[in-house]
Amino acid sequence: MSHIDDLPLARPQGCPFDPPSELGRLQAENPLVRMTYPDGHVGWLATGYAEVRAVLADQRFSSRYELMHHPLPGMEEIGELPPAPVGDMIGLDAPEHTRYRRLLVGKFTVRRMRQLSEQVERVTAEHLDAMRRKGPELDLVAEFAHPVPAVMICELLGVPYSDRDTFQGYVTALFAADGPPAEKFAAYQNLQEYMGRLVSAKRADPTDDVLSELTTSDLNDEELAGVGGVLLAAGLDTTANMIALGAFALLRHPEQIAGLHADPDKAVEELLRYLTVANLNIRAAREDVELGGQLIKAGSTVTLAMHTANRDPLRFADPDALDLSRDAVGHLAFGHGIHQCLGQQLARVEMRVAIPELFKQFPTLRLAVAPEEVPLRPVHQSIYGVHRLPVTWS
Repeated sequence: MSHIDDLPLARPQGCPFDPPSELGRLQAENPLVRMTYPDGHVGWLATGYAEVRAVLADQRFSSRYELMHHPLPGMEEIGELPPAPVGDMIGLDAPEHTRYRRLLVGKFTVRRMRQLSEQVERVTAEHLDAMRRKGPELDLVAEFAHPVPAVMICELLGVPYSDRDTFQGYVTALFAADGPPAEKFAAYQNLQEYMGRLVSAKRADPTDDVLSELTTSDLNDEELAGVGGVLLAAGLDTTANMIALGAFALLRHPEQIAGLHADPDKAVEELLRYLTVANLNIRAAREDVELGGQLIKAGSTVTLAMHTANRDPLRFADPDALDLSRDAVGHLAFGHGIHQCLGQQLARVEMRVAIPELFKQFPTLRLAVAPEEVPLRPVHQSIYGVHRLPVTWS
C-alpha cells in the first residue's frame, strides 16, 4: 500500500493500549506512505521507528505550525494554522527555538529533577493517605494521577496550587478533542492573562522557583507568560495520563507488578514505550528530503505515528507485549532531536515514585468496573489516556 486516504485512528477492540491495527499493517508493508489530509493536502505518514526518528532529528523538517497541514478531521475548518503564539517554542525552529531552549534546559536537568525526589515522595504519600481515608472506592485520576504532577509542576514553576480550578479549566479546554476552535482560543487567552498576572507578581516579589529565575533573563513579560503557560499545560496533562494509563495497564497485567518493584527505572521506560500517550507528531519539509527511498518534496507535511514507531519489531522484540524487564532505552515517547520533551526528567521522577508506591501501598488495588467500562479519551485527542479510572481495594 503506497497511499492512504486518511489517518487510521481506531484502536483495536478490547485493546486500549495498542495503536490502531491498520497502522501496524502499514508499518510492516511500507513504513512511509503517501497520505491525503482532511484539507486535501497530499503529504506523508511515517510509522517505522527509523523513519520517525530520522524526521525528528533532521532540521530540514520544520516544527512551525503555519507550514503544516493537520492530519486530524475537523481541523481543516480552521483553515491555515496560525504561527506559534509568543513563548510557544514547540512551534518554532532554530534559532528562535534555541533562544528559549537555552534559557530553560538548565532548569530541568537530571540532577535538579532528582533533587525533587523527596518532594515527589512527600506529595505522593500525602495523596495516598488521602485515598486511604476516602476509599475504598474512588477515581484514581481525580484523587492521585492528576494531583501529584499538578502539585509538582506548580511548586517548580511557582504557580499557586490553590488556583488549580482556574488554570485546570483553561488547560482542559485547550486540550479538548472536540472543542470548537473559538473555545480553544479563548482558553489560551485566559491562560496567558493568568500567567501574565503571575509574571508581574514574580517580577515585583521573586520567590524560589523557575518563573522567578526567568524574570532575570531577556524574556519580556509576554514571552515569559507564554513559556510559563506551555510548561504548566504540558506538566499537568501528560504525566497525569501516563500515571493513570500506566496504572490501568498494570491492573490489566498484574503479573508485571513484581517487575515494577524490582527495577522502577526500567519499568517506567517500558511503560513510556508501551503506552506513548503523546501519540502523534507533525513536521513540514522545508526543502526536498530523501527518506527511506522516497522523495519528500518541500512543503509536504509528514505525520509521525509515535505510538506505532515505539511498537516497531525492527527496534523492539515482541513490541506489543508489556515487559517491565525490557531495556526500552531509545524509545520515542518524549520525542527526539532538538524538540525532545524538556520536562522528561521531571516526568520520570514522578512516575518512578508514584506508580510503584501506589501498588506498594495498595497491593489489593483493582478496577471497580469492567475494563471495557473505563472511559478512555477520544482516539483523536493529542494526549491519550483515561477520563476516569474507578478503582477499589480490600
